[in-house]
Amino acid sequence: MTAIKPPMGWNSWNTFGKDINESLIRQIADTMIEKGYRDAGYEYLIIDDCWSLKERDASGNLVPDPEKFPSGMKALADYVHSKGLKFGMYSCAGILTCAGYPSSYDHEFQDAALFAQWGIDYLKYDYCNFPKNADCINRYQTMSMALKATGRDILFAACNWGSENSWNWMRSIGAHTYRSTGDIFDNFRSFMGIFQSQLEHLCQSGPYCFNDMDMLTVGMYNQGNVAIGKPCTDSEYRMQFSLWCLSGTPLIMGSDIRNMPSQMEDLLLNKELIAINQDIECRPPYLVGKRSVMVPEDDSDEAVEPLRMVKDKLLTFIKHLSNQEFAIAYYNLHEEEQEMHCIFADVGLPYASGYGFDMTDVFTGEHIGVKRDYHVISVPGHDCRLFRCRLVKC
Repeated sequence: MTAIKPPMGWNSWNTFGKDINESLIRQIADTMIEKGYRDAGYEYLIIDDCWSLKERDASGNLVPDPEKFPSGMKALADYVHSKGLKFGMYSCAGILTCAGYPSSYDHEFQDAALFAQWGIDYLKYDYCNFPKNADCINRYQTMSMALKATGRDILFAACNWGSENSWNWMRSIGAHTYRSTGDIFDNFRSFMGIFQSQLEHLCQSGPYCFNDMDMLTVGMYNQGNVAIGKPCTDSEYRMQFSLWCLSGTPLIMGSDIRNMPSQMEDLLLNKELIAINQDIECRPPYLVGKRSVMVPEDDSDEAVEPLRMVKDKLLTFIKHLSNQEFAIAYYNLHEEEQEMHCIFADVGLPYASGYGFDMTDVFTGEHIGVKRDYHVISVPGHDCRLFRCRLVKC
């Protein structure tokens, strides 16, 4: 069965953009095995835009660029499969792809049959250059049917950026994942804005159809195709990855995993974080608290009060997991260290219940013991703390 849990893998776009080729994809496949990514659950290797020629052939088929992919897509798919991985490709619901290559509008069944012939297991289906008089929902439904008509089990990763309130209908038309926002860029404001925009929609995400908040930029350090703005720190990458895990969104890596610092490899391979993302119940996080931060006024001459409020900078979540376990997470969006807390009555566990949480730090593995009634913790600026919890009688 496809997409029972959030898909995991790697995509070429964030780092490499148009600069893709057969050798690169083979190297990534090798790296996914050698460094343990496949064994950690990352099973899809996905080629994004810019893989084809600019024109279809005389039969109307898409043609892989022979300079980039001299062996052809079938041979490349066979190589990926030989590594125990699954092979993904890219097309678009419009007339042209986002980078201006032939796309699948009015070619859905022909292209789906070709993809299946090549042996693909995953199709990212974008939304650029879509005709103004066309019906978005109908065209995504058409590609969904086209993929099913091939008889091959192909994950349909719809990518219409949340247009037409996609969270309301993508499950109904057979998509396995759906991109719910515009593109991610490799900076704090980008990934945090994407997460916050989807908080109210995560309850519509679950087994067989997941809200996709875009590929991860973890470990890119502003090198590559989506590099812009202030580079992320290690703690900000920790926030991004743990937020994606907590949200139950697909974990599709976008960095150059061949050359990445060990601390980022360790983060992307963190078994406890991945287990939270892959938990069989696939429940979204619940926002327990959203608090503001008080900071000194910048202009004391014009100030009315000594402190001003910066809204919604401290976020606390709980996520229900299987086997009567939970994850409690704290995110400090402010630049400076802040004391944060979780009042257990706000998650349905008042003091009078006689129960507390036995808590273990997901990042460090430290067992901090049983907490009852509330938990207080200090969280550095632009950083997070995450705990796996077990309900215990006090």
